[in-house]
Amino acid sequence: MVGINSDRSARRLAKGPGRPLVKQRDRAEVLAALEMVDFVVVFNEDTPFALIRALQPDVLVKGGDWPIDRIVGAHIVQARGGTVKSLPLAKGYSTTELLRRASRSREN
Repeated sequence: MVGINSDRSARRLAKGPGRPLVKQRDRAEVLAALEMVDFVVVFNEDTPFALIRALQPDVLVKGGDWPIDRIVGAHIVQARGGTVKSLPLAKGYSTTELLRRASRSREN
């Protein structure tokens, strides 16, 4: 199961205008199409805390820009003996980097 921020919550947390670039429905469809994903949940809150508390997952994964001790809900998962992972980011694929490259190509 994958939880994603709604467009509204992503806008509240956004780093710049025009975010999110990809609408929640499209993000959810892409994730749902992955073989290992059984279900996608869109949440409106700023964090997935309520979702994590309700689902009590065995594994919680977040991007590498989040150290494990700052991952929302980590303590819930760990208290039950679950695993929390902070995966390395793929260099050059952040939204900020993609926007920078697109802007640079328009200038040329």
